[in-house]
Amino acid sequence: MNRINRWAALIYGSVCYAIFFGTFLYAAGFLANLGVPHSIDSGEQGGTLVAVLVNVGLLGIFGLQHSVMARIGFKRWWTRYVPQPVERSTYVLASSLALILLFWAWQPLPTPLFQAQSELGRAVATGFFVLGLSTVLYATFLIDHFDLFGLRQVVLYFRGRPYTDKKFVTPSLYKHVRHPLYVGWFLTVWATPDLSVGHALFAGVATTYILVAIVFEESDLSSLLGAEYRAYRERTPMFIPRFGRKSRPDRAGNEVAA
Repeated sequence: MNRINRWAALIYGSVCYAIFFGTFLYAAGFLANLGVPHSIDSGEQGGTLVAVLVNVGLLGIFGLQHSVMARIGFKRWWTRYVPQPVERSTYVLASSLALILLFWAWQPLPTPLFQAQSELGRAVATGFFVLGLSTVLYATFLIDHFDLFGLRQVVLYFRGRPYTDKKFVTPSLYKHVRHPLYVGWFLTVWATPDLSVGHALFAGVATTYILVAIVFEESDLSSLLGAEYRAYRERTPMFIPRFGRKSRPDRAGNEVAA
């Protein structure tokens, strides 16, 4: 098994997390055309076909990295070379770098498809955008934000404590919908008072990627968690929340339909 110095692991994991959080904040400004040097609609438009091909390629690079490195078989292979305590941090870093490449190389297609004319309409669209971002962030904390982004692993390693997988739980939003994080991303990428061709391309490809990736993600979860996850999948909708259904807690504290 590959070993890594505890201080090195802690510093590396912390830097990876800082890069991720900065990338997350930049992504908000990128999509909102606000407060960043290069946003989704900024800059001069070149050839439309070239811009579409470049942008789809950039989204494809992120999608391939994000999905391939998340697969169980890939993790088993690359942890023979990457020390286990920093495996998640390295995945997070790779995802951040793929997004940074996208932000840097994105080709603007600013032709408007839709523009909210009234102040109320613009406020509503912006409100849904903020709601989407907030839902994404909130959902990560529901499933342990710091484990998801690699900090918990390096802190435990630094303290000399073994890493234990998080138990499968369905708190808060997860009682009503299986993928609240993705619901948040749908709102984030689509909710805008000014929908350009480039923004629609970004949102459409991102949505398609999520819909395809969920198939593999749920397959992995079914393999890892077995009947427990399959029962959860049967009783809980994928994207559209179901409220008001009576439920009772099981022994693990999850909500089970009565």
